[in-house]
Amino acid sequence: MSSATPVRAAVWTSVIGVVLIAVAVGLGAWAFARGNTPFAVDLWWNDLLVVTAIPLAAPVSYAMNFLGGGWFGVFVVPLGGAAMLLVLRRPWAAVFFLAAEAASAVLVQVLKSTFGRARPTEILVMSDYGSYPSGHVANAATLAVCAVVIFPRLAVAIVGAGWVLLMAFSRTYLHAHWLTDTVGGALVGVGAALIVAAAMAVPLAKDRATVSSRRGAH
Repeated sequence: MSSATPVRAAVWTSVIGVVLIAVAVGLGAWAFARGNTPFAVDLWWNDLLVVTAIPLAAPVSYAMNFLGGGWFGVFVVPLGGAAMLLVLRRPWAAVFFLAAEAASAVLVQVLKSTFGRARPTEILVMSDYGSYPSGHVANAATLAVCAVVIFPRLAVAIVGAGWVLLMAFSRTYLHAHWLTDTVGGALVGVGAALIVAAAMAVPLAKDRATVSSRRGAH
């Protein structure tokens, strides 16, 4: 594969990433322009979860709250994932993963500070300032996209999508976020990962070629 091939793909990848982040910003700006009041779909979904009892939803949601944020989600997941990739002799993949996680986290905090959306009053966990976008969901989406970029398999994509959806549900089940906060988080997380993947298209392609050559040698 010539170096031009990943570069051409990177152009489209970056465009998609920028568009997704632009949509996330637009959604946040729309909510901000209307006084940061919840959308009708936000109120409907939040009220539905208030009165609906779902078996195992609470313990699973609390577990996701721990796994997707705080010291574990912010430090252990990125550093642990990068360490694993280094053990697998995927240095550029490790750099990509750390860079994508950092970019996603920074974007989330910028948007939280910019829009300052209030969280649902029924919130069941401790959270930081700003409801939009969901940092937990953004982190989950970034992780999922990075996994697919590094290990391009259908099974990886399916598991990644399930992880993002489960994280989004858990955030709304705990009333830590409005439904549209989770949509915004997913857009930011995917967009950030795609932009970083585009920026690192050439070294990531070399990384994959090295892995393929090692497999062929055995």
